[in-house]
Amino acid sequence: MFDIKDKVVIVTGASSGIGAATALMFAKEGADVAIVARTQAKLAAVAKNIEALGRKALVIQADLSKEADTATIVPKTIKQFGKIDVLVNNAGIVSEGSLMDGKILQAYDETMRTNVRAVIQLTSLAAPHLVKTKGNVINISSGASLRPSSKATLLPYYVSKAALDHVTRCAAMELASCGVRVNTVNPGPVDNDFNSNNGLGDPKVIRQALINATLQGYIATNEEIGGVILFLASEKARSVTGSNYVMDNGWTLKN
Repeated sequence: MFDIKDKVVIVTGASSGIGAATALMFAKEGADVAIVARTQAKLAAVAKNIEALGRKALVIQADLSKEADTATIVPKTIKQFGKIDVLVNNAGIVSEGSLMDGKILQAYDETMRTNVRAVIQLTSLAAPHLVKTKGNVINISSGASLRPSSKATLLPYYVSKAALDHVTRCAAMELASCGVRVNTVNPGPVDNDFNSNNGLGDPKVIRQALINATLQGYIATNEEIGGVILFLASEKARSVTGSNYVMDNGWTLKN
């Protein structure tokens, strides 16, 4: 369906949620996948599912907030597979702090290290290999990039996603002449464990609040987001670069 057979894909934040689902969807389409996250046990489970589909999985345990860890991802992928066709920068965190609580700079630095700096570092390291394959990059941003937060302590997260959108546009400008496309997917609320993983409250309460916050009374599945990622990674999207694909069920319109 997506002409991705025998491609090599890196997916960060691949131990759960959108990342895990997307890695598995790439494998179903015939790709080999380097899966990156902090939790070895969760990565091992994702790798087992990929290998059950007859594709190869490379487990890379790395904390993207650490420059030295991030620097290992591309060399390990090249050593294992010999090339890189697609980079999915999916890993992201929430660190809370407001202008009034004294935590803003710590939260900002923590958030930007993973959500923006690591994306720039990893894209820079992967770019020479993507040029060789005429590959592409998909950054996973958020509907949060398109509107201010009603919760003051989420300022760092919202700012990081707005920055990531602009990283995408700037990278698309630089790499277009080399045949490399760069795009962003901006999910709204997604039915996964992102909020509980980041300690944002009772998952059931948050889930219902997010459903109520959308125009459609519905929140997306991991696989729905993954389907757009695969489309952007494929030749079906050869005319698309520097774009933001918003998938939020009207969340940004309602709020």
